[in-house]
Amino acid sequence: MEFAAQAAQAYAGLIASPYADPESGLGGRLFCAGELDGACRACVVAANIAGAATFCATADRAAQKQALRDGVADFLVNSLDEALRILKNQLRKREPVALCVALEPAAMEREMHERGVAPDLFRRDLPLNTLHQAFLCQEGEYDETDLRGIPAIVVWRVDSGSPLELAKLDEIALQCLDTEEWASRRWLQLSPRYLGRLAQGLHVLSTHREFDARFAEQLRVIAVRELTFGFEVRSYVRGLEGRQTFAPAKH
Repeated sequence: MEFAAQAAQAYAGLIASPYADPESGLGGRLFCAGELDGACRACVVAANIAGAATFCATADRAAQKQALRDGVADFLVNSLDEALRILKNQLRKREPVALCVALEPAAMEREMHERGVAPDLFRRDLPLNTLHQAFLCQEGEYDETDLRGIPAIVVWRVDSGSPLELAKLDEIALQCLDTEEWASRRWLQLSPRYLGRLAQGLHVLSTHREFDARFAEQLRVIAVRELTFGFEVRSYVRGLEGRQTFAPAKH
C-alpha cells in the first residue's frame, strides 16, 4: 500500500503538469526520474501511467535487476546515448517507456549536461510524502459545501486478491467519476497494468470527498444484488480513516 500510495501521489503531480492532455497524458514528454531508489521506482511507474518517456540511473546491479524483475523499468541500457536512441523513438510515437541507465546518477547528469539533454519534467519537482504523511496532509480548512474541494484517498481490496474481482470494483469506480475527470480515469484504467504485483490485491485512488461518498453508496447498492465476493474499502478524509467491509452476496 505504501508503494501504491507513493505512485498515486507522483501521478497526481505529473498529470497536473501543463504538458498533460486528456488524449495522450504526457505522451511525447521526457521525464528524468534521477537515481533509482524507492521513491524513484514509484515515480517511474507513475510516469508510465501518465504516458511519459522516462529514464533513471543506478550503478547498483541488484537494483537494476530488481527494477526489471518488478516491471518498473522496461529496459536496462549501458549509456545515455543508448537510452536517448530509444527515448527519441518513443517520444516521436508519443508512447511511454521506462529506461534504467547503468551509470552513477552524477555521471549521467554530467553526460546530460554535455549533450544538452533537457527533460520536460524532473523528479525533484515531485515531493513524495510517506503514506502516513499523505493522509495527514489532507487536514485543513475546507468549504464543507464543496465536496470536490476536500481531498480523499480511497483504497479497495478484495478478500481473494483476484485481479478479475478487483476489476469489477474498478468498473464501479469509473462509473462514479465525471467525464472531465480524465486523469483519474486514466489512473484507474492503467495503474493495474503498471503497478502489477507491487500493489497486489489492492487499488488506490487519490480523489475527493464527493467520489468517496458516491463510490460507497454505489457499492452498498450493487454489492447486495450482484457481487459474489468479499471486499473492503478504506477512505482517508481530512486525516480520518473510514472503513467498510462487504461480505459476499447470497443468492
